[in-house]
Amino acid sequence: MNLLIAAATPVLVIIIYIYIKDKYEKESKRILLLTFLLGAILSIVITTILYLFFDLFLPLPDDYSIWQQFVKAFFVVGLIEEFSKYIMVRYYAQPRKDFNEPFDGIIYAVMVSMGFAFVENIFYVIEGGMEVAILRAFTAIPAHASFAVLMGYFMGKAKFSNNRMKLNLIGLSLAVLFHGAYDFFLFINFIPGISIGAFISLILGIVLSNRAIKAHQQNSNFKDT
Repeated sequence: MNLLIAAATPVLVIIIYIYIKDKYEKESKRILLLTFLLGAILSIVITTILYLFFDLFLPLPDDYSIWQQFVKAFFVVGLIEEFSKYIMVRYYAQPRKDFNEPFDGIIYAVMVSMGFAFVENIFYVIEGGMEVAILRAFTAIPAHASFAVLMGYFMGKAKFSNNRMKLNLIGLSLAVLFHGAYDFFLFINFIPGISIGAFISLILGIVLSNRAIKAHQQNSNFKDT
């Protein structure tokens, strides 16, 4: 039970934080919960299927080179996981009438991502124990949130733009880029000191995420109502 609480706590903290940041027109808690469950269930299922497909048709050898780790980080883990979240936002949240201001792109993307991160975190924490739970609370979980904010920022803009496809794909690409960079530096930890790159990527992602949140708060359709 303690491990489950430890796995859930950072996810809950981020959800509350993003909900508070949605200043001007709160989303339905029921819809946000459903969006969270889509991330926890459907995104996980899609990710698992895509991983199995990749392993079947394009297996990587056990002894990865740096180039192979790059492919794994960006084009396997980063692309597959962020794509599985993206399609939940794109085809469930974005078409909704409730999605009525740019900030909604952020909150829906974060809810999907936190659903995904919660399930993933449970497996890591059960296997690794409390030390892993504490480490991931300050690294992997905020990383997933920052990827989601960056993707959601552009998906929020896309909803109200004539360039919807372009902006949606920019959001997806940016999430993949930061996710891939974060994982790549962790995957090549056989190079002494290189893992610092993951923390630099995380910090940069958090800084840009805070700017994205403030920008959409300023651009709210409900700010002056």
